[in-house]
Amino acid sequence: MAVKYLKAITPASRGRAVLDLSALTTDKPEKTLTSGKKSISGRDNHGRISVRRRGSGNKRKYRRIDFKRNKHDIEAVVKSIEYDPNRTAFIALIVYKDGEKRYILAPEGLKTGDKIISGEDVKSVTGNALPLGNINTGSFIHNVELQPRKGGQIIRSAGSYGKLLGCDGKYASVQMPSGEVRMILRSCYATVGAVSNRDHINTQGGKAGWSRWKGRRPKVRGVVMNPVDHPMGGGEGRSSGGRHPCSPTGKLSKGYKTRKVKKYSDKFIIRKRKKKR
Repeated sequence: MAVKYLKAITPASRGRAVLDLSALTTDKPEKTLTSGKKSISGRDNHGRISVRRRGSGNKRKYRRIDFKRNKHDIEAVVKSIEYDPNRTAFIALIVYKDGEKRYILAPEGLKTGDKIISGEDVKSVTGNALPLGNINTGSFIHNVELQPRKGGQIIRSAGSYGKLLGCDGKYASVQMPSGEVRMILRSCYATVGAVSNRDHINTQGGKAGWSRWKGRRPKVRGVVMNPVDHPMGGGEGRSSGGRHPCSPTGKLSKGYKTRKVKKYSDKFIIRKRKKKR
């Protein structure tokens, strides 16, 4: 998937880079696999803002994605590659031999007409889903489960992939996109290949409206607010704040650790993504 750089014929098109969606095969989703989606406004159940800078945005329909890939040993054919407004990756509509339709995350290189399958004893090729213990060492993987039969939870964004480094006992060593190496049960399922739409990172909005379409509202600096609205607000003339950067509630923004306890899953990390200097 390539990126198109628009000519600067208007101020909004200057510096704008959009995806060339010519590889997508349809612009209409499968009705039986879609449902209504409430607009995100950043409000809690009392109607008060709990997440700032959210609201409006284009209407979207939610596409139900099969992250579990639990229809085993039944071959499916890729019917279409589609755009999904709810995620950065493209999705693929697959049709099983018994007629059932499902959406999956489209791997890089998957085309309409390709045949894919999931199960324990299937080939380790792009698009197939199988346990980590049965995937060839060194393969790129995505949509990886952290607990057996729970469904893929990690490595699902556009262009991302993990690398299977090997298996030892009941665990497999997987290198994450961040560089972290983690142990995951070898019975957990993963899909072979990298996630599609790797050029997503190269897109450029070019105007403020691009963010508004996504439901992202403008960000206002704390130092230009009034003291009643932000701890860094107020002062005569232009003030630098007079204190370390913080949130409206006073929590420090830089260097303040908010994670108080270690996670249970930390013991499965072999190599952290942050290297000690």
